Amino acid sequence: MSTERPFGRALCAMITPFTAAGELDLDIAREHAAHLVSEGCDGLVLNGTTGESPTTTDAEKAALIEAVREAVGPGPAVLAGVGTSDTRHTAELARQAEKAGADGLLVVTPYYSRPPQDAVEAHFRKVADATGLPVMLYDIPGRTGTRIEPETMMRLAGHPRIVAVKDCAYDLLGSAKVIARTSLAYYSGCEELNLPLYAVGGAGFVSTVANVAPRQMRAVLDAFDRGDTAGAARLNALTLPLAELMMASGLPGTVTAKALLGDFVREPLQPADLETVDGLRAAYEDLVQSNT
Repeated sequence: MSTERPFGRALCAMITPFTAAGELDLDIAREHAAHLVSEGCDGLVLNGTTGESPTTTDAEKAALIEAVREAVGPGPAVLAGVGTSDTRHTAELARQAEKAGADGLLVVTPYYSRPPQDAVEAHFRKVADATGLPVMLYDIPGRTGTRIEPETMMRLAGHPRIVAVKDCAYDLLGSAKVIARTSLAYYSGCEELNLPLYAVGGAGFVSTVANVAPRQMRAVLDAFDRGDTAGAARLNALTLPLAELMMASGLPGTVTAKALLGDFVREPLQPADLETVDGLRAAYEDLVQSNT
């Protein structure tokens, strides 16, 4: 992978499959991971929020990384979400992920405690120093309560292993400034901003919707790279109804993705109701038909 796109362009924030009894289902995880790669995903992000990391154990996280690494082989990038509110625990998960075969780390801002920017910066540096793996910072203040400010990003860009950002800050100006002034690879974490961020120099996306429509999400970037900006805009517009239902309907993306995949969530999450499932299926079928 290039330094501009250290993990490729099209990454899926992969679900963590469970059985009906609530146990980790590694067989389905292997099948799903292999399918996503065959459908055009350059990489997979495991143990993120879409992967229900708040309710999986450290041992389950390691087992998932090992199973997916085995299933997809050495080519696709496998990133592991390791972020917690505890710097020491995050560093421990980082070392565990490296041992399990991950290619990189996704590290979210410590949540709920809302540390100031100097503490946020120190947290990321300590985690980045814990392993030899490249790090993708995860900026999602709507969930964590704390922004990684652009000035903090610019300082962190000087760390040799901090190479990328999953951007859910909804600040295109701030992101564009960091892209222009650093070598950080910016990946959109919000489907509606995949194309806008890419157009100002982003590296690609980390998408929950890609669990069910990986080829359609990638097609937008492929068209843009061919110089077909009008085609990219048209393909992007086709993805929006499904993306809106999955990511902005009031339900977590994990729930809506698993509703379409027929998988099980772990409490406190609850499955989508039948009306919601029917709406998701209709939007999915419309997207598939419009791309054929």
